[in-house]
Amino acid sequence: MARWLIGLLPLVWLGFGVWQNTLGANPVERMIRYSGDWGLWWLLATLAIAPLRRLPGCAGLIRLRRLFGLLGFGYAALHVVFFITFEHFFSWSALFRDILKRPFITIGLLAFLLLLPLAVTSTPSWMRRLGPQWGRLHRLVYPASVLVVLHYFLMVKADYRLPILHAVILGGLLGWRGVR
Repeated sequence: MARWLIGLLPLVWLGFGVWQNTLGANPVERMIRYSGDWGLWWLLATLAIAPLRRLPGCAGLIRLRRLFGLLGFGYAALHVVFFITFEHFFSWSALFRDILKRPFITIGLLAFLLLLPLAVTSTPSWMRRLGPQWGRLHRLVYPASVLVVLHYFLMVKADYRLPILHAVILGGLLGWRGVR
C-alpha cells in the first residue's frame, strides 16, 4: 500500500498545484504535460527493472515491475483524460480532427492503445488465463515505449534536451535487451 501511495505523490503534488493555483500561466497545458511526463518516467522505470534486478542484491525489484507499469499507465490515462477534457471539452469531432491533423497526437494515441491491454491483463488471473501468450502480449511495451518517446519528441517545439534524454535512456534499456 505504501508503494502505491509513493507512486501517487506526483498526482497529489499536481492536485496541490491546482488547489493553490500555482501551475503557471497555462495550467491546462501544465496538467497535460505533467501527467504525460510521469507516465513516461514510470514506463522507463518499468523497463529498467529487468537490467537492474541482475545487479547483486536487486533481484527483489521484479516485484515492483507491475506496480511501476500500472502507475505509468495510470498517469498516461490521466494525460489522455486531461487532453480530452480540457483541450477539447469532450468534442469528439474536434478531437478526431486533431488526431488526423497533428502526428504527435496520433502517435500518442497509438502508444496509449498499445498500453491499454497491458494494464488490463496485468493481474495474476489474466496471466493464468493467457498462459504463454501473456508474455508475448506484454512485449507490446517495447513498441509502445518507442512511440511514447517519439510522441514527446514530436510535441516539443524548441528544447529537445528532455526528449533526447528519454530517447537515450530508452535506447540503453532496449539495447540491453537486444544484447541479452
